[in-house]
Amino acid sequence: MAIAKNVAASKKTVLVTGAGGALAKRVIARLHGKYNVVAVDFRRKVETDAGIPSYKVEIEKRGFEDIFLNHKIDAVLHIGRIFAHEYSRDRRYNANVLGSKRLFELCKKYGVGQVIVHSTYFVYGASAYNPALLDEDHPLKASEVTMDLVDSVELESLANIYLWKHPELNITILRPCNVLGPGVRNSMSLLLSRPYTPVLMGFSPMMQFLHVDDMADAMVLAFEGNKPGIYNVAPDDYCPYQRAVEECGCRKLPILSIPPSLPRLVSGLLNWNAFFPPYLINYFKYPVVLDGSLFRETFGFKPRRNLNDIFTFYRKNKLISP
Repeated sequence: MAIAKNVAASKKTVLVTGAGGALAKRVIARLHGKYNVVAVDFRRKVETDAGIPSYKVEIEKRGFEDIFLNHKIDAVLHIGRIFAHEYSRDRRYNANVLGSKRLFELCKKYGVGQVIVHSTYFVYGASAYNPALLDEDHPLKASEVTMDLVDSVELESLANIYLWKHPELNITILRPCNVLGPGVRNSMSLLLSRPYTPVLMGFSPMMQFLHVDDMADAMVLAFEGNKPGIYNVAPDDYCPYQRAVEECGCRKLPILSIPPSLPRLVSGLLNWNAFFPPYLINYFKYPVVLDGSLFRETFGFKPRRNLNDIFTFYRKNKLISP
């Protein structure tokens, strides 16, 4: 018994936020056994394997600090983020920005030695003037286009401030492309899960897709490699959006793209906010293709699932659905 306690004490303790999400669950499964894992989610208390403490707590509230008091946290994998189609703008801002600020402050206060932040490629903004490949130095323009992505950009800006002002936190920011696969509930996954999928007439931008299992591998690589900085996470291959729609077994639902307000109006009138949100319309017009070479070369990352593996999941699901 004493030996087991000593072994557990010698392992790093890793706090994973957003534990109820598909990505976080996979990350926890990869870390469990090799590290002591603490799971946190603001929506609900997540059922976990034996030996993994699980907490339901809102990051911006006082109770979150108790976790740091009760566990000697060595690293934080900050995956928990409210998507832009969830809750109100104020609620998202409080959780994503103010909650993250509190998390960084607690990490500083309790001597956490490493923080991984899960961000999104949406922060770059979609524009006809984007270069063919966007590297990590490209300006973040999403907030210029829509207020609904302000919290994503501000979360990144906040993480950047702590990255440079507090090097002892060893912050790594990951900006993945579209993450898809079983259990994923982001806008793109909801969109490609539907039998009929909206497409803008005259537009089919190039897009990148990453399997949720590969993104979980990327998170663990970033944690174990511990090389602070900002990294795009994306595969080399990409395809036009409308081809992805076809490959996923969806039937196209064409929408006129002009005047520019029309697709936003249609999405709002038909209550499509969850899977074809008005604030993401430009991402279905203009390409946002990431240069993922820095992450690939730094951490030796190579996705194991190709586009066909990803699209097959959505296609098969439609075949077996009533």
